[in-house]
Amino acid sequence: MDDLQFVDTNLRGARFVRSDLSGAVMRGVEVSGADIDAPWLLSGPNQLLINDVDVAPYVDAELDRRFPGRSERRAADPAGLQAAWAKLEAAWAAALDRAAQLPAGSVEISVDGEWSFAETLRHLIMATDTWLRRAIFEIGQPYHPAGQPNVEFATDGHDTTVFATPNPSYAEVLEARADRQTMVRSYLAALTPADLATSRRNPWSPEYPETTLSCLHTILEEEWEHLRYALRDLQTLELNGPQG
Repeated sequence: MDDLQFVDTNLRGARFVRSDLSGAVMRGVEVSGADIDAPWLLSGPNQLLINDVDVAPYVDAELDRRFPGRSERRAADPAGLQAAWAKLEAAWAAALDRAAQLPAGSVEISVDGEWSFAETLRHLIMATDTWLRRAIFEIGQPYHPAGQPNVEFATDGHDTTVFATPNPSYAEVLEARADRQTMVRSYLAALTPADLATSRRNPWSPEYPETTLSCLHTILEEEWEHLRYALRDLQTLELNGPQG
């Protein structure tokens, strides 16, 4: 697959989902209107070159501008993490207010095949359970039954029956989500500098140990990325109505 080549090929309108395009080389291509969503682009020393210009730093800076508080997601001390979480909670509260203004049932609508607003909240419940309750609290079965796993959860051989409430009401989702947010807030309030360096077991790849700090950074990354998706889809619903 590494030698796969497309020459004089029309890929107009093609859609790549959960695909590995790292290292792909495009020369003399027409990319007007192309839409790339690469959440891991800004993790580590990654590059995205367009006409020999690395645009990753510009993308990162623009996202920080659009989402006040996002730049603090890499805070490295308890006070900074507490402040980062407070700003994140405020941003999500504003998103919930926007969602509440939509016609009934809009939070359950998928836009362009993506998770609905309610499913996004459910996934964040699952993400908190993974990185706080499992990795940091070391709870054997940490998952709320209303959580929404990522696609790879099943294909990687994990037990999906732990998510025993496949179609929770939106009220149930909001209750569980608020509980998990409170859990993070309470943990951060009692956090000490020494806690941050404590070694933790990576819930997905045990051979790659984490620290409490890296687990908290993952939670913050998940929250900001999914807020970006949620606001993008809320805007579509606001403009186009319930049909998305």
